[in-house]
Amino acid sequence: MASERLHDESVSVELSGYSKEDARIVFDALCACFESDRGAEDVPAQLHETRPMVWLGTFEVTDSHTCPPPARLSSAVEADAQGSYWAIDRLRTTLDGLFTVRDLAHASGDQERELHVRLENR
Repeated sequence: MASERLHDESVSVELSGYSKEDARIVFDALCACFESDRGAEDVPAQLHETRPMVWLGTFEVTDSHTCPPPARLSSAVEADAQGSYWAIDRLRTTLDGLFTVRDLAHASGDQERELHVRLENR
């Protein structure tokens, strides 16, 4: 597969059921590495005390920036990502540099791949 992309490649990332602080750490780390639809004002919020929350972000992974080490998570975070094969591989490689990543599941389609991982502190 070619290392240069002729068009932008994005990945959709979903975090659910975790603390808003840990969700912010993961999204801040990804925003430092890639362009995103999440702005600095898009801080994860806990809107209900007992219902699980879902936080979403889309990251343009074609070009990456220097990725500083993330803040420490208070607990492991599970993330679901969806995108092209190349984009998911690029995201997975970046996550490996930021966190200890454990693959939990993946599903492959004709042109798209889904990945379910657990992120822990390095």
